[in-house]
Amino acid sequence: MKKFLKKYTPNPEELKQNKSLGWLSEHLHNPSLWNFNRRSISKAFAIGLFCAFIPVPFQMAIAAPLAIWLYANLPVSVALVWITNPLTMPPIFYACYKLGAIILGVSIEEDFHMTYEYISSVLGQIWEPFLLGCLIVGTVSAFTGYWLIQTIYRIKAYKRSNR
Repeated sequence: MKKFLKKYTPNPEELKQNKSLGWLSEHLHNPSLWNFNRRSISKAFAIGLFCAFIPVPFQMAIAAPLAIWLYANLPVSVALVWITNPLTMPPIFYACYKLGAIILGVSIEEDFHMTYEYISSVLGQIWEPFLLGCLIVGTVSAFTGYWLIQTIYRIKAYKRSNR
């Protein structure tokens, strides 16, 4: 898998020379953004999973600068935000809303419908539990993803050293 991903990631030197990227071309030559090592991938999982639960459009536009700023693997960070895509968003965000409502002790809307008209009519009542649930799920999934990748890499290194 690692070889496959390396094959299709861009060359940092080519990106550095590409002036059409503006200010990003200065930062995209950093090897940490393209490496598939324990630190870079685990940070990318944390960033991508956290940004996946931010309820705004264009979550990739948040994940990419964070990956550049924290020297995480850029392609993995951006790809992981697609956990919440148009098909998975309604059930995931409804679960976040329910979690936030339970924590805040707010009654859950009984006739909840995942339609634009309904959401816009009750947004004043559900925004606090919804955002709290998204923050909690995003934070927990970011820490879990970071820890899981660190653990997987260490187990693989331990097995390699025992051979």
